[in-house]
Amino acid sequence: MPESDDRAILAIFEQLALEAGREVMRVYHAGCDVDSKADSTPVTEADRAAEKIILAGLRTAFPDIPCVAEEEAAAGILPDRLGQAFFLVDPLDGTKEFVKRRTDFTVNIALIRNRVPEIGVVFAPCTGRFFCGRPNHAEALWVSEDFVVVARQPIFAREPTLPLAVVASRSHNTPETEAYIRSLGAAEIVSVGSSLKFCLVAAAEADVYPRFGRTMEWDTAAGDAVLRAAGGMTRKLDGSPLTYGKRNQDHDEDFANPYFIASGAPKGS
Repeated sequence: MPESDDRAILAIFEQLALEAGREVMRVYHAGCDVDSKADSTPVTEADRAAEKIILAGLRTAFPDIPCVAEEEAAAGILPDRLGQAFFLVDPLDGTKEFVKRRTDFTVNIALIRNRVPEIGVVFAPCTGRFFCGRPNHAEALWVSEDFVVVARQPIFAREPTLPLAVVASRSHNTPETEAYIRSLGAAEIVSVGSSLKFCLVAAAEADVYPRFGRTMEWDTAAGDAVLRAAGGMTRKLDGSPLTYGKRNQDHDEDFANPYFIASGAPKGS
């Protein structure tokens, strides 16, 4: 697809993320009830309202591209076929952070092509940090309190250097993750919620994000797209790239990810 098309897609993603982020913050300030889904994870009015905004925008702009979104998936609403391109949407990644009144929850939109996350946006509406990526181009954006982009800067993943800066999950740490971090030797640990972990690696604020815990594709796709656009990569434990559109898996449900390690630019890149 021409670069100009990717730019146009990314521009739509950015606008939808800003609109969804505004709604998320409205609910954040007003307060809301917290419900539990079938898997016991929390869901709020903010999740549902943000997803509604994003899906309406995507389906209007791209009626022929299927959408897979977290709350629709939880309700059993999924496309029959994905094709070569589809959208993955997590309207509020870090709902636990949102409920606890922390600040690093995010709005996430990604386009998958041929099982690869190629275009993505990650917006943290509480802090105004915004990351976006399309093939070979990633940026950090800064957003004002009235949801206007006020600055942009290209970002590039860095070659890992000692001591490694490792980003870990604030709400989902596991013994396997802790053991992996110990195996790296001296390491600075940055604990942060949501898909921002990918973005810190993409922006050369960290080197490695290991995840030895459960994630779904909508949790990772947008951040992974930003990381790959910045020169990094997300790999399974066997070293192969993490892929998307996983259905009919032998040992897990549709769209569930295996363990993975996201890292910055390899040496010599």
